[in-house]
Amino acid sequence: MKNMKMTVLALGVMTAGLFAFKGLETGSIKGTVTPADGAVKAWALSATDTLKADIMNGAFEIVNVKPGDYRLIIEAKAPYKSTAKDGVSVKDAQPTDVGEIKLDQ
Repeated sequence: MKNMKMTVLALGVMTAGLFAFKGLETGSIKGTVTPADGAVKAWALSATDTLKADIMNGAFEIVNVKPGDYRLIIEAKAPYKSTAKDGVSVKDAQPTDVGEIKLDQ
């Protein structure tokens, strides 16, 4: 009987411990590039992270982005020039839409 009470108590403590911690929820950075075939990759840079995504049909989405401020770099193909956008802010578990990014030649 005493062993049964201890077992139930231990299971209760372990179950409470599992729900005590909230996991870090990541967001994303998404947008479009004009012209659609002018870029190949989108990069998100912060002090601690470097993330990337391919650009397909002029659209990109960088996933699993931790909350914080990022510098977004669009890696262009010749004859276009790569471009950057500073101050892209990602909130907990929310997508950040940077809109349309136009590439210069």
